[in-house]
Amino acid sequence: MAALPGNDASDEPIRTFEIERKYDVDVSTPLPSWETIPGVLTVSEGELRELDARYLDTADVALSRAGVALRRRTGGPDAGWHIKGPREGDGRIELGWPLGEEGDLPDAVAEAIARWTTEPLTPLARIENSRTAYFLAGASGVIAEFVDDRVRATDLRTGIQREWREWEMELGPAAATDEGGRETFFAAVDEAIAAVGGRDARSDSKLARALGV
Repeated sequence: MAALPGNDASDEPIRTFEIERKYDVDVSTPLPSWETIPGVLTVSEGELRELDARYLDTADVALSRAGVALRRRTGGPDAGWHIKGPREGDGRIELGWPLGEEGDLPDAVAEAIARWTTEPLTPLARIENSRTAYFLAGASGVIAEFVDDRVRATDLRTGIQREWREWEMELGPAAATDEGGRETFFAAVDEAIAAVGGRDARSDSKLARALGV
């Protein structure tokens, strides 16, 4: 996840640009081997993170229709309020703010989503995730973060619950910056994941899967 320049003021978000691939796997699928991934020299031990996110939207899901997701998530190193913007090329910009002392929507977050809607927000979904994260590093630092997610989701409009397992590979600060280098990296990742039975994700959004979309 590459950080973008931002203001240090408390109401200014942390901006990151995410470039990632997602994969569907079975509950018993073994983890891949990364020995053939270009530039990867070491892989960290798995770090368990228990994440719990509530997603909000308007009654007519104006944010979702615009390709935007708004959530409040606890657990993990980036706990807080997050806005995931619409896809831009091969990635998405994510804005992040601290959790704050209360669960109410912070004014700064409300101002940020006003470009898409100013209508009242209601709970849309809850996504609980037992995530194990691994850092793939090269000579210059972290090339990518690989996460093994075991997801429990509840559609808060209907009460329907869904569970699944998925993997994500997200580029890190030492990843290739050119399109060709990124494609070479992901091609090797795709091959390693296919070798153990993984497959391209049928959805690029946990929220969409939680809602049965």
